[in-house]
Amino acid sequence: EVQLVESGGGLVQTGGSLRLSCAASGFTFDDFAVGWYRQAPGKEREGVSCISNSDGSTYYVDSVKGRFTISSDNAKNTIYLQMNSLKPEDTGLYYCGAAVYRNDGDYGLEDLVRDGMDYWGKGTLITVSS
Repeated sequence: EVQLVESGGGLVQTGGSLRLSCAASGFTFDDFAVGWYRQAPGKEREGVSCISNSDGSTYYVDSVKGRFTISSDNAKNTIYLQMNSLKPEDTGLYYCGAAVYRNDGDYGLEDLVRDGMDYWGKGTLITVSS
């Protein structure tokens, strides 16, 4: 059974930092890409970042480039999202998703993030106060 469990959310002031973790189990980690999504109250879900565990390639939505860093610890089957310089607009429920993925050059991580994942965690809430 595939499981994705997020942790690390909380309340932080503008300009602060948080690190989210997504612990994965039940699948061959190297065959998957894992992405972070967020959903703010009253807004649609947004793909924030994604990493391919097979080759380490990454994707970031423009609004977080330079502030967020995604990384993978394949030995621990865990994906991290380091979030710095947080803004109130970063507030939302953050959850990770996973899907089988190999970078063949025709279908990139941005495409995968747009199309959505096959497996989802339940999320962790982040509130950035102004």
